This record gives sequence, structure tokens and C-alpha cells, in this order.
Amino acid sequence: MNQAAITILQQALGEKLSQNAAVCDHHSHDMSRQPPHLPDAVVFAETEDDVVRTVALCHQHGLPVVPFGAGSSMEGHTIPIRGGISLNMTRMNRILAVHPQDFDAVVEAGVTRKQLNEHLRDMGLMFPVDPGADASLGGMASTRASGTTAVRYGTMRENVIALRVVTPSGQIITTGRRVKKSSTGYDLTKIFVGAEGTLGVITQVTVRLQPVPDVIASAICSFATMRGAVETVVETLQSGIPVARIEFLDEVAVDAANAHANLGLKRQPTLFLEFHGSARWVEEQSETVRSLAAENGGADFDWATRTEDRARLWKARHETIYSNQSLRPGCKTYTTDVCVPVSRLPEAILAARADLDASFITGKIIGHVGDGNFHVGYLIKPEIPAELAEAERLAERLYQRTMDMEGTFSGEHGVGISKLKYLRREHGEAVELMKALKSAFDPKGIMNPGKLGHEG
Repeated sequence: MNQAAITILQQALGEKLSQNAAVCDHHSHDMSRQPPHLPDAVVFAETEDDVVRTVALCHQHGLPVVPFGAGSSMEGHTIPIRGGISLNMTRMNRILAVHPQDFDAVVEAGVTRKQLNEHLRDMGLMFPVDPGADASLGGMASTRASGTTAVRYGTMRENVIALRVVTPSGQIITTGRRVKKSSTGYDLTKIFVGAEGTLGVITQVTVRLQPVPDVIASAICSFATMRGAVETVVETLQSGIPVARIEFLDEVAVDAANAHANLGLKRQPTLFLEFHGSARWVEEQSETVRSLAAENGGADFDWATRTEDRARLWKARHETIYSNQSLRPGCKTYTTDVCVPVSRLPEAILAARADLDASFITGKIIGHVGDGNFHVGYLIKPEIPAELAEAERLAERLYQRTMDMEGTFSGEHGVGISKLKYLRREHGEAVELMKALKSAFDPKGIMNPGKLGHEG
């Protein structure tokens, strides 16, 4: 610990800096399986100037800085593995501007997606990216988050227009303009989106907005076989139907959702779907998908059109990670997140399920399958070495199979700590260019050290 540097920070920031044990403990972990590491101190930034002063002093004294939002990341992104300052951005939660005619909004990094959508509700607008957790938009940009609606509206990569960033030396820069397109300079916005806090601290985000559809209708459809469910996804996309959400749960995940949310679903592979548009357009889309599902052994749609019913349905889908305790009390979820070309999706999911069925540990498969993105959750007790080793063995098989299919080892969770060792397997010598970029932006290596740009 560089206590002298922390004392200087304390003098500059006053009560915004805390070394309280409980506060430091809260910032020592996220939702991943990674072990906690305590920061030396936590700074609660309330203004951009607080961020500038913190980063500049840390740069001067070589103190690590780890940006922290909602703490909902899944791969250890915000764990301060080398100590230093955990820079909490949640108090920077002001919505600075909404431009309805241009379909964009400018927000501070600590604004959450639910907060923004509540603010937009009476304007007939919405921010569409939905990762499930009520994550901060700064954190979502940093991890290039996506979620259930990405099949229709894209990920954070497509929905971030511009950023304000404090660089590792404490300089403020702006990336991008509030326009539909630009062909000037390097696309710095896209470099910071997905950099996981290793190149600078995002303080402000300009995001795209969408009009709220006239009609939103959700449906559930169960299938006799897993292949039938996944083939329906592929055929739906090949038919050019712009579904807003198309989510997959295998029978084990359905069991958990039933126990957790009392959904009463059949214990079969199931698709959760949502359609957006005019009444006529939604009817046409849903009828086409219903026909495709029927040809693949799907049951008739069970509709949820009331707002409260749709909210309950998607809440149950989003909370599948919490429903694991109903399947195996006291377990932890060894989470995975891969993405393959959609044409390879049936093969990939069936192989992952076959691996689980042949194993002595249990697990479930869910996915944002419209993107070719799915998750395998191995339900283990990490204190049992054989179970942890088996989960690692199955995950390794999953990741290598994904690479062989020209996929990626993370479609949305990002790299963090958990997946850093796979980076070179996917990107090869391009990792050296990433390291060079990191060195150019952050020559002292203070920004979220031990993550992207330091190893891999």
C-alpha cells in the first residue's frame, strides 16, 4: 500500500475517499467466481473533476485505479487484484440531456439503464440494451455489454455514439460527435467501448435511443427436443423476421425458473420470444414463427401481452443465475459465455448438453440464441476440488469447440480475469497490438492492472 499517496488523495477529496473495512470489502468482488482482493481505498466520485484529480494523483504516484459501477460484472473486471483505488462512479448519476428528435441521450457514467428508461418513459422513447442486471451505462460501455434485445437492437458497440473519458494521465478527451456517422480520425469511441477500464475512466456516455413500439407481445413455446428449439431460432433468423428477443432455456434451466419464479412451465427445452411493432406487424411475425416452431415440434405459443405479465416473464429469465440454488442449495455457478456463427448453434448447444449429460456434475444451458450466444452454468461447490476440476475441464472443451467453429469465448461477459488466458487463442498475434495500445494509452500501467493489455 502506498499510504503516502492515499493520504494526499484524502486531503484532496475529503470524505469522498474511504478506507472503511466494509466499504473496501464491497469493492473487493463482483458476481464472478474469482476470489476477492481488497482495494487500499475507495473513492466515490461525484463530479468529473473528482475523477480527474483522483486519476492524476494516482498517475503521479503509480497507484492502480479500478473503475467500479454496479458491481454486476461476471468475469472479475472490477476486482482490484493489485490493490490501489477502487473508483466508484455510482454518484455520477445525472441525465444531462435528451434529444428526442435525434434519438439520443447524454448521461453520466453512473446512470443505470432502468433509471434512464424511467426518465424516457413519458417521451415515447427507450434505451434498448438489456443485460438483465440494472448495470450502469459506463460499466456497460466498458464491458461492451449486450443482452436479450441485442438480436434486434444491437450491443453497446452499436448504441454508444460518443464518450467523455479521463485518460490515465488525468486529461479529459471526447470521442465522437452527436451525429449518425463520421469518417474523421481513428474511431476512439469503439476503442474505449469494451476496454474494461484499462485505457481510461469513462465519465459520460452518449447513447442511441429507440421509439417505444406500438405493440410489445411476449410468448413462451416449449419443444419436444432441444434440436427443435434451436433449429427454430436458426430458421426464424434465416426468414428475416426481426424478433426483439429470442431466448433459450434447456429443461434444467426451466426446472430452476419454475422453482424460483413459480412459472409452471413444462419441463422441456423452451424459447422465450418477444415481438415489437404495429399490431398487424406483430401478428404477422408471430404467426410465421409459430409455424416454424410447429414444424420443429414446438407447442402452441403461451402469450403474455399485459405489461405486468411480460415483466414477470423476463424477470424470471434474467434471474436464472439466482434460481440455481433451487436446483442445488449452496452451490456456486461456474459461468461460461460463448458465441458461435448462428448456423453452428444447434451443433454447439447439443454438444455442450451432451458433455453435461456425460458428467457427474449438473448444469444448465441458457442463451441469447438469436445472436448465437449461449451460456453453460456448471452448478458446483468450488471447495470440492473434483467438482471445480470437472467444471474447468468441461469449460475448456466448450471454449476449444467454440474456437474450432470460428466463434468467440465471450459474446457479452467480456474478459476480466477469468478469460484472460484465452485471449491469445482467439486473437493470436493481434494481442501484441493490444498490448502496444495499452502501453501507448497507459505507459505507467495504472488503469485496472492485470487485465486487458497486461497479459494474454
